[in-house]
Amino acid sequence: MQDANQLIKQAQQAQLQGNTHTALQTYQQVLLQHPDELSLHAICGNLCVELQRFQEATGYFRRILSAANKNLDARNALCYALQALGNQAHSSGNYVQAEVCFDEITQHQPSNAVYWYNLGNAQRELGKPQKALASFTQSLKLDPNDADAHNNLGNVQRELGHLDQAIASYEKALQLNPRLHHTLAHLVHQKQHVCDWHDLNTQILQLRNLLETEPQAQISPFAFLAMPGTTAQEQKQCASNWANSFFKALPIGSRSPAPHSIRHKNVKLKIAYFSADFRLHPLAFLITELIEQHDRKQFEVIAYAYGKNDKTPARKRFESTFDQFNDIANLNDMAAAKKIRDDHIDILVDLTGYTQSSRTGIVALKPASLHINWLGYPGSMGELHGKMLFDYLLTDNTIAPNPADFSEKLLYLPCYQPNDSNRPIGKLADRMKHGLQIDTFVFCCFNQTFKITAEVFAVWMRILKQTPNSVLWLLECNPWAKANLLREAELVGVTKNRLVFAARVPIAEHLARHAHADLFLDTLPYNAHTTASDALFMRLPLLTCIGETFAARVAASLLQNINMSELITYSLLEYEQKALYFAQNPEKLAQIKQRLRIEVEKSDLFNPTQFVTHLEQLYLDIWKTHTNQANIIN
Repeated sequence: MQDANQLIKQAQQAQLQGNTHTALQTYQQVLLQHPDELSLHAICGNLCVELQRFQEATGYFRRILSAANKNLDARNALCYALQALGNQAHSSGNYVQAEVCFDEITQHQPSNAVYWYNLGNAQRELGKPQKALASFTQSLKLDPNDADAHNNLGNVQRELGHLDQAIASYEKALQLNPRLHHTLAHLVHQKQHVCDWHDLNTQILQLRNLLETEPQAQISPFAFLAMPGTTAQEQKQCASNWANSFFKALPIGSRSPAPHSIRHKNVKLKIAYFSADFRLHPLAFLITELIEQHDRKQFEVIAYAYGKNDKTPARKRFESTFDQFNDIANLNDMAAAKKIRDDHIDILVDLTGYTQSSRTGIVALKPASLHINWLGYPGSMGELHGKMLFDYLLTDNTIAPNPADFSEKLLYLPCYQPNDSNRPIGKLADRMKHGLQIDTFVFCCFNQTFKITAEVFAVWMRILKQTPNSVLWLLECNPWAKANLLREAELVGVTKNRLVFAARVPIAEHLARHAHADLFLDTLPYNAHTTASDALFMRLPLLTCIGETFAARVAASLLQNINMSELITYSLLEYEQKALYFAQNPEKLAQIKQRLRIEVEKSDLFNPTQFVTHLEQLYLDIWKTHTNQANIIN
């Protein structure tokens, strides 16, 4: 065995030459001869940090502290290594390890605000919002001027339903750092949720300007869709900016299409559906029966679920419906992409997009041969490094009349939105129990409150004022929206009793109560989507105003599909006039209701068997194109 002094000289020489790996190995040999020499543990720990081998580094620093508990340098070094390990865990999706690391740091240095902030981030990612709330609160007690901590506290408050507190946190974050553009997007979206329209147009204009002037600004694409005034081109740009902000650092090779071999003609095509929402969610009432109807002679149908398992019958039905149901919630993006690639998926259909719990980073790794954007996110997913993030988008002619508004190639269905043929309908409760008078004309809108704009609400109020014996029946999403809408109504001379709020109830009860409404008034620029299907399923006439963007054209698509174009208007003035016409001419509305019943029965809107026939043909067509192109290249 070489002399320890000689080994130390070799290690020091390796360090001087910048050969850190060799230096570490040599010091480790010395440590085998002198395991109690704490200075050697410190040197090895520091070299491990330099090599970003943080797990090993923590071991060396812990051994020092086990022998010398009051060694402040070792304590600080351990904290640094733990923080680096936690950050490393964040980047790979291993938030359990990050939480453990940051929790330990806060025990060593409880007065360090950054450690509490990092702990809160890990806890939020692990679905522990109450613990994250406490961690961010503690971080801000120690450093009340940390704008990022205020922003992240707002995110947790939002997820807990404390929207008023979230708005206050976002406003504080922006006061401290006006360049937190993602915070401004959060603020605008939550103000829309509570129907607080003060300064909203100015703030939206600021975000629209940022798309061009600062493309690195992280503006939530989903929030941007609902902002009045945004164009389809701007929405596409917003999605592209988001993709390049978050996915540009992916390993270069990972963005290359998986090297799938061309399948034999008798082998089933592997279709995978990818979503956070295989649970009790509107998705279940759109797509479950379609999955059941897939032709198993031609297709193997697979699910990749990464959202919470709510253990409801809806989730269990999904699990039994697919040929394979894979829960990938605990896999990081690279591991999830590898699994999909190893499963040799031909066509991956993303049903979530940039909505809540999105994991588009997995799709950005190109784990399948072809990738389709559908149903979850009503817009283009944008481009990554100037190339399509998704190959295709499933749509229809009403929704997407201008292909230039989308980065993806468009696949046209007769109607974009599928629907189960059966929805659970509960027992109809007495009209009075819903706060509705027997002889009152009921306008309703069961859309979420973030879709209600000041302009549309002003139209509704004019309609109510010109229809004295009427009420507007709205979904009670949160108490702040209710209070703001009641206040806005009173400001224009509409009394509070003219607005009736429907509590959130199970879907069967919700569908049943549609029978008490006379006319559904849609929102703009974000239409009713699943909510529109609910209304039409219950044969409730829905009046929409078609807009220019994807989200503003879905209700019109559904109405076109059932041959009810007279319920589509092309300006808010026409929309207002037609609503008044139906309310003031009950015989005409009765005719519309009768026609609606007939047309829904005749149409394929609630016929998933027919829908899946069109869908499968598109899958076969694009696969044929793909294989032909592959043969040409080969």
